[in-house]
Amino acid sequence: MTKSKKEKATMEEEEEAAAAAGGNEKTYQELIANVNAIAQPLASRKLSKKLYKCIKKGGEPQKPSSRGSMSPGTSDASKMKQIRRGVKEVQKFINKGEKGIVVLAGDTLPIDVYCHIPVLCEDKSIPYVYIPSKVDLGSSAGSKRPTCVLMIKQHDDYQDAYEQCLEEVSCLPTPV
Repeated sequence: MTKSKKEKATMEEEEEAAAAAGGNEKTYQELIANVNAIAQPLASRKLSKKLYKCIKKGGEPQKPSSRGSMSPGTSDASKMKQIRRGVKEVQKFINKGEKGIVVLAGDTLPIDVYCHIPVLCEDKSIPYVYIPSKVDLGSSAGSKRPTCVLMIKQHDDYQDAYEQCLEEVSCLPTPV
């Protein structure tokens, strides 16, 4: 009734293959189950993937300008990238008038941390959307930490992907 060594080895190989292929990741339906009450409009699975790709492209460092390397005072990572990450940073740049797509994580608790951001976006006519997971949002931005709010700015390097995401986010129904 015990398993032979061959059977154990094949079962272990299958488990390793599943783990390497992302077996630990949750499905989209499982992620939606953890979304909080204010997460409207929620991005579809397809739009979420497009947003993650756009965030990855925006998170890559910019190419050096023709003037040479960047000055020593501008070594901050957020200045080298086309994304704004975190509640304080996104709120600051929305108030300064910066435009882009605001992506919020739907599984952030407590809601009070970022419930004012959609109101700011609506006042400034900035499109925003919720995605199901803050862990996925943080990892797509190139961070090991979860991120609850992120702004994608427009840039020439990923103009097509940005335009597609902007069009789909703008078409989503806003909550009343």
